[in-house]
Amino acid sequence: MAREPWSEARTRQIVAEHVELEGPLMPILHACVETFGFVPNDAVPVIANELNLSRAEVHGVVTFYHDFRREPAGKHVLKMCRAEACQSMGCESLVKRAEDRLGIKCGETSVDGRVTLEPIYCLGLCATAPSAMLDGKIVGRLNEAKLDKLLKGAGA
Repeated sequence: MAREPWSEARTRQIVAEHVELEGPLMPILHACVETFGFVPNDAVPVIANELNLSRAEVHGVVTFYHDFRREPAGKHVLKMCRAEACQSMGCESLVKRAEDRLGIKCGETSVDGRVTLEPIYCLGLCATAPSAMLDGKIVGRLNEAKLDKLLKGAGA
């Protein structure tokens, strides 16, 4: 999906579209991610001002929730579950394999911008651990072959 470049005017428009909701901050931040691909640092004071919140309040929400990234993600986002059930089923060796194949650490984006590798702490698939999610599609019973197929599909 093509993303728009950040602009103050577009951020104000997003706020205006959501300000009448009860508790509009979360929907506004989600809309920023949908629109820009991330929540730019320059958007924080604009959102804070429009909602009569402090910048610290908005920043706190952005940094607390994993879905509100502060930098653009790669073309594909691979989230690998690292919660206890997945750990007990060997997710850490799969995370290491992904890191080695991509040449990055978890939480980073490949140099070519194709793949962002992110940790996630529970996809709710404990019975089919280990699990991952590529571009919103969940994969259970992840193993080396499935991981390699996911990475190949993402161009890695």
